[in-house]
Amino acid sequence: MILNTLGNTGIKVSRMCFGSLTIGPLQKNKTLLESREIIAAALDCGVNFFDTADLYNNYDHLRAAIQMQQDVVIATKSYDYTAAGVLSSLHRALSELGRDYVDLYLLHEQESKKTIEGHWEAIEALIAAKKAGKVRAIGISTHRIEGVYGANLFSELDVIHPLINLTGIGIEDGTTEEMAAAIHQAKRSGKGVYGMKPLGGGNLLSQKQASFEYVLNLADLDAIAIGVQSINEVRYNVKKFNGETIPDALEVAVSSAPKRLHISDWCTGCGECLKRCNHKALTLVNGKATVLQENCVLCGYCGSVCKDFCIKVI
Repeated sequence: MILNTLGNTGIKVSRMCFGSLTIGPLQKNKTLLESREIIAAALDCGVNFFDTADLYNNYDHLRAAIQMQQDVVIATKSYDYTAAGVLSSLHRALSELGRDYVDLYLLHEQESKKTIEGHWEAIEALIAAKKAGKVRAIGISTHRIEGVYGANLFSELDVIHPLINLTGIGIEDGTTEEMAAAIHQAKRSGKGVYGMKPLGGGNLLSQKQASFEYVLNLADLDAIAIGVQSINEVRYNVKKFNGETIPDALEVAVSSAPKRLHISDWCTGCGECLKRCNHKALTLVNGKATVLQENCVLCGYCGSVCKDFCIKVI
């Protein structure tokens, strides 16, 4: 597995970052034993970079990675905007991970320069935590081009975690090309950049090969976080990241693994996904989109029109 230095942080990370949302209670809800085996497979393949968040509620899963390999890099995130809030979330991360420090601490889903400024109290607390050795680098995650450009303006922010994929699904304020241009500026500014959602939350599985090719050819990305839910997916993704041929048996195992449409809690019930679905697999229940799994063909068309990016194929 290729290791890259994350911007100017000096932190070396595997090109493939293990996105842990999928194994956690918000999605697949793997047991600790199942998660440990998947994480062990990633470590065996040379993956040392793991992404999580306070919201994911899966620090106990990632603690296993630290127990198996002390030099893993853990990135976490929270929505806090006050000093007290972010320090409380940081304390939880340290306690539940069983560690004295977190490698990367990001403010979750920042939208713009103004949003970052509105969270400055939390950022100042993280700067102090960094000086105290509790955090190695700080930054933001974002689904917006404006968020990347905003983060570029602050030297205090070391790392940016933007959404980027082949079709731009999930980017809230522009195109893939525009996001790639913002990322390029961030890279030239010395920011560490690791992308997210290369398969569009599973909505690009029908364009899997082209989607991998696109993100892996983006030289401005130090790493790319991709969600995994099985040992086979770990091995498949590692081979993709390393440019290796995928054995037929592994291709079949990954492609045929059971998947389902998942709609996150923050669905606002706008109904756009229902209009896009040609299979009558979606309905509104209590003001939220609900899946009729027996009708769903996992085409991903509904996800392409969800303005809040709450529809995933997992």
